[in-house]
Amino acid sequence: MNGRVLIIAGSDSGGGAGIQADIKAVTMLGGFATTAITALTVQNTLGVTDVHAAPIDIIQAQARAVLGDIGTDAVKTGMLGTVSVVEVVAGLLDEADAPAVIDPVMVAKGGHSLLPRQAVEAVRTLMVPRAALITPNAPEAEALTGIEVADLDGQRRAAEALLRMGAKAALVKGGHVEGDTLIDVLLMPSGETLLEGPRIDTTSTHGTGCTLASACAVGIAQGLPLEAAVARAWAYVAEAIRRAPGYGNGHGPLNHGWPLED
Repeated sequence: MNGRVLIIAGSDSGGGAGIQADIKAVTMLGGFATTAITALTVQNTLGVTDVHAAPIDIIQAQARAVLGDIGTDAVKTGMLGTVSVVEVVAGLLDEADAPAVIDPVMVAKGGHSLLPRQAVEAVRTLMVPRAALITPNAPEAEALTGIEVADLDGQRRAAEALLRMGAKAALVKGGHVEGDTLIDVLLMPSGETLLEGPRIDTTSTHGTGCTLASACAVGIAQGLPLEAAVARAWAYVAEAIRRAPGYGNGHGPLNHGWPLED
């Protein structure tokens, strides 16, 4: 076991996304996951029906308990929910003094809003500049940058804007961009890398963003170069989608445990 990852995110009762997906991804890639839970969600593959936010002081206490004892080699953030939580988590990232992978979770797969509009500005000003890597999908990239992301050029321009906003690297995902080939754009100051493959025809995509960001975070925690960490994470998620178990009647979960099957 190598690479400690502190995950600051919401819980998913359906087990496909959020903290549950994060822990599975980190564990399957050989790391050790710790958590600070920001909210409890009532959800399954059909969507989110309720959210109960954790008290701010409890979020902070969870993270500090981990940092003061176990420590961490990377931090991954997911669902934050409110301006106050974003502000507290920004402070925790400074305390952690470790590379942060920021997944700017805004909307659940079923369409439920997970980040109020006023909190988007807080993410833009407080989280983006603290990101060693930020991993928005196309709608999230649009919300953060104001740039339309409808094609590869839009992905590139949004990634460039995120770097100008202070992120060390940006992975602008192409799952919402039409086309038979899915392309994610990784932009670093040293250059661009395209991760691409055939689009998989499936409804089992719940938790892909959480899983990918956590898989990137554990690679960083293990000392992999960023490009290698992202490439490994991307391949892991693609195979998890291909081997999805088909659970539920909506957007189903991935097969996080597929490496155990080989």
